[in-house]
Amino acid sequence: MTPAQLREFCLGFNAAVEEFPFTPETSVFKVKGKMFALSALDAEPLKVNLKCEPELAVRLREEHEAIAPGYHMNKRHWNTVTVGGIPDAMLRELVEDSYDLVVAGLPRAERLKLDRP
Repeated sequence: MTPAQLREFCLGFNAAVEEFPFTPETSVFKVKGKMFALSALDAEPLKVNLKCEPELAVRLREEHEAIAPGYHMNKRHWNTVTVGGIPDAMLRELVEDSYDLVVAGLPRAERLKLDRP
C-alpha cells in the first residue's frame, strides 16, 4: 500500500478527516475528533499507528514482526504497523478495526449520526 492509498483508505470512512496537530508531516486521521490512525506518510519505511483491542494487540505483535507496540502511544491500546510487512488486506482490516473501536467509544448520539447517509 502506498502513502496515497493509505490516506485515501483512511479518509474513506464515514466522517473521517485528516489533521496535522503535531507536525506538517504527521497525518492524524480522526472521526468526530477522536484519532484512529496516525502516520508520517512521507516516512521510509511507511508506518501507521492504529488502535487495537489489548489482547489482540499482544497476539499480533507476537505473530508479526511488522507489528510493534505503538510508538509514542499507549502501548496497551495502540500498535505501530510497518506497511508492506503484512498483506494489504490485513492492513485494511486493522485500519477498519481501529476506526470501529473509536466509533464504538463515541456517545450514542454521535454513533447514530454516523450511520446516516
